[in-house]
Amino acid sequence: MRRVLLGKTEIEVSEFFFGGGGIGGVGSSRSALGAGLSTDHALGRMDEAWDRGIRVIDTADSYAAGESEKTVGRWLGERQYDDALVATKVGGIAVRGQDRVDLSAGHIATQLETSIRRLGRVDLYLTNAPDPSTPLAETLGTFAALLSSRRIRAWGCSNITVRQLEELLSVADDEGLPRPGWVQNGFNLAMRGDERDLLPLIRGEGLGYTPYSPLAGGVLSDRYLGGAEPVAGSRIAVARGFYTDFLTDAVLDRVQSLAEMARDYDVSTAGLALAWLRRHPDVTAPIVSPRTSAQWHAVDEALELDLTDEAFDRVGRIFSA
Repeated sequence: MRRVLLGKTEIEVSEFFFGGGGIGGVGSSRSALGAGLSTDHALGRMDEAWDRGIRVIDTADSYAAGESEKTVGRWLGERQYDDALVATKVGGIAVRGQDRVDLSAGHIATQLETSIRRLGRVDLYLTNAPDPSTPLAETLGTFAALLSSRRIRAWGCSNITVRQLEELLSVADDEGLPRPGWVQNGFNLAMRGDERDLLPLIRGEGLGYTPYSPLAGGVLSDRYLGGAEPVAGSRIAVARGFYTDFLTDAVLDRVQSLAEMARDYDVSTAGLALAWLRRHPDVTAPIVSPRTSAQWHAVDEALELDLTDEAFDRVGRIFSA
């Protein structure tokens, strides 16, 4: 697996990350606690990720009420890999009584200590979402202090719009504070809104881009073709509201076309979808989260399939608006 630079951070990362959003639950949803990977299964998936060359584990302080961080921390502590990197997020609903995204200096400081206690360390630190209630200068100043004290190595932002990123970069420059090194948003063949304006800005500013939900919860595979319903316990079954826009006849018709094209390359539908994302010129490293050992097959195919410019465009046209 190739190593790539994460934006302008000067930190080398693997070209895929492993996502811990499915450990112990589904993302930050309190109603889905216990519905995700068990500790033993999660440890196995992270071992399989490591064997493939993945060197970054991505989690958040709010995932499964902290269980994701605890499991990732156990894996890091037991394996003791020198070149493993851990990324986590702050700001999401993570503590009792919190009712909004919180990127205040006090909340970040408190939650970083909690994350370090669970994980052992934090290399890459992200905002989980923007916080309109806290001045950007306060948030950026807090990250600047964490970088200066070497509590973290780099910082980024997640779930952000182009206007929010423009404002953030402007405040950073005006205040002489460190810019974020990368952005983490949802992005895949069926969800390409960032291509309109956010990705051109990211490209122009030299930031990294590490998209989550690369297979739209499994829609960009053969799993739901032919009218199949989500299997109990699957990501879509547990958090269906998040994936409603993908489970439509229009999207599934395009997935069928993708499946037919995948046969031309002798790969699975999911493998071709991941190969397209890996080839995307603005993508640094997609975040993958296989629930089973068998689901790594699509990642393996994507690593072996180097799409030409023509093939990349051909795949992308299937889902063009």
